[in-house]
Amino acid sequence: MFRGFSNLALDAKGRLSVPARYREQVASACANQLVVTVNPWDKCLWLYPAPEWEVAEAKLMQLSDADRLDRRTKQILRGYATDCDLDGHGRILIPPELREFAGLERDVVLLGQGNRFEIWNRPAWDARREEWFEQVEQPAGELSGKLRELSL
Repeated sequence: MFRGFSNLALDAKGRLSVPARYREQVASACANQLVVTVNPWDKCLWLYPAPEWEVAEAKLMQLSDADRLDRRTKQILRGYATDCDLDGHGRILIPPELREFAGLERDVVLLGQGNRFEIWNRPAWDARREEWFEQVEQPAGELSGKLRELSL
C-alpha cells in the first residue's frame, strides 16, 4: 500500500525520482515495471505498479462501449497508459504528452493512494487541496453509505 506525500522535482528530461522509501516496495510489487496514465477527473497522473494496472485494466474491460461515459473513461485511461520502468537511479521518465496534460513542470507532488500514486503539478495540488478543505468545512449534503461506514 502506497501512502504519504512527497514534494519532488522533475529533471530537465522529464524524469521523476521515486522517493527511496517506496523503491523496495515498488521493486517487490512489480519488478520496477510501472504504468503511468492520466486521471480522467483531475488534472494529474496515476502511476500504477504493472500488476495493479492489469487489475484496473480488467475492470475497464467490463465497462460498456455503448455507454458514452464508460467508453470515454476507457479511451482516456487506456489510450494514455504508458509502460515505464524504474531505472537504476530510482527514476521514471514521464512522457511529454502526459507532462503536458497534468501541467507538470519542475515542482511536483507525489501522493500515495493505496494501490497507486498520483502525480500533481505542485501549485495545482496546493490550489485543489485548499479548495477541498474549504468544501469540507461547508456541509455538502448527505454522506454516501460508504463514507458513513468509515470510522477513522
